[in-house]
Amino acid sequence: MEFTRLNPLTGEVASSATAMKASDIPAIAGKAQAGFAVWSKMGPNARRAVLTKAADALVAKKDQFVAAMMSEIGATPGWAMFNLMLGAGVIREAAAMTTQITGEVIPSDHDGTIAMAVKEPVGVLLGIAPWNAPIILGVRAIAMPLACGNAVILKASEQCPRTHELIIEAFAEAGFPDGVVNVVTNAPEDAGEVVGALIDAPQVKRINFTGSSGVGKIIAKRAAEHLKPVLLELGGKSPMIVLDDADLDEAVKAAAFGAYMNQGQICMSTERIIVVESVADAFAEKFATKVRSMPAGDPAAGNTPLGAVVDRKTVDHCLSLIGDAVSKGAQLLVGGDTTMNVVMPAHLVDKVTPDMKLFRDESFGPVVGITRARDEAHAIELANDTEYGLSSAVFTRDTVRGLKVARQIEAGICHVNASTVSDEPQMPFGGMKSSGYGRFGGKQGIDAFTETRWITFETEPGHYPI
Repeated sequence: MEFTRLNPLTGEVASSATAMKASDIPAIAGKAQAGFAVWSKMGPNARRAVLTKAADALVAKKDQFVAAMMSEIGATPGWAMFNLMLGAGVIREAAAMTTQITGEVIPSDHDGTIAMAVKEPVGVLLGIAPWNAPIILGVRAIAMPLACGNAVILKASEQCPRTHELIIEAFAEAGFPDGVVNVVTNAPEDAGEVVGALIDAPQVKRINFTGSSGVGKIIAKRAAEHLKPVLLELGGKSPMIVLDDADLDEAVKAAAFGAYMNQGQICMSTERIIVVESVADAFAEKFATKVRSMPAGDPAAGNTPLGAVVDRKTVDHCLSLIGDAVSKGAQLLVGGDTTMNVVMPAHLVDKVTPDMKLFRDESFGPVVGITRARDEAHAIELANDTEYGLSSAVFTRDTVRGLKVARQIEAGICHVNASTVSDEPQMPFGGMKSSGYGRFGGKQGIDAFTETRWITFETEPGHYPI
């Protein structure tokens, strides 16, 4: 049995995939366990070679990936290509890390004892990836776990099953042993039961999930019943602080990219711009001019910087947040026609205050609010006045000042004089508070996807009290 994904713009069938059920999971988990027995015994350079081939195979499917992302989620060609290249980079970084999975010799208080901390593969790892950056996040869910010697199951998003299947096809072409790389696709109505069965499968030892905070909590609770560790990268309401000495032109460029790239459908998207009052009017004027210069249109035409959002529900949610803010005294600086189904123009709202939903609720769409702060201390207070803590940014010409502010913002990521939206395969990526816990990327990823064991051996006769 199959299920279909419809193109959000045209309503036509974008893709179809196997509608797996919870009853299918034991066989898949068993197959992954058998694959793990082979893959975990392969040396680091052998694993590196296969992963490197996977990166090349991914890039070779460029045209298929672009077509799939455009039809399944309404992505622009530029966003699809950005996904592809960064996704390949994530795989290549994972390949480079296979020889960096090192332990250490730890000094022991016992004479003649050599004590070691040893990093070992865990087993079968489950990666659950979202639709919004499907190649980057799909690859991230499995690449470093594979580099560490684990077998993986990728739970594909119901909104982009073809895009996620293409990832697995690229990995299959690279020559992984049978059962090492697996994919699960399911109809939306079966998602809860399928994910539950995956978490419950005894072969699955750890889970990583990228998605909403609400679903992340459900997954963490289910995993906790089995004492299975979970790496969670969840929602965000990322603030960008603009201080009184900021280069406003640079701040405007970063804000536009951070708020509207991929129509604001990025976990790190700039959702709150907090500007010190003395420069707020000047910033708002410059930013509004920039936003008006960025039209939205059919991504298939390829002639506008902004494309479509994933569904009409996103448009309605954003309009609800804007309506609430305006009703409470905020000012809509830039708007546009929102009757074009899922093509929503960029919206900018000024004078947003903490009592408005736009200040607190994740929009995950092409809308951002400007909040005015009295001074630096107030700006930091406003930035931290949120349940989320994924990414953040601060603009100032004084780099020492910027670093001091960055250290006070409660977020896993902070960029001084750069956008909240930034990603590199080797960087420790993750959040705080309701944005989750654990880190993807580089050596931090090794810790997430290996088991650390304490092993000793004695070189002298033992001495015991009894």
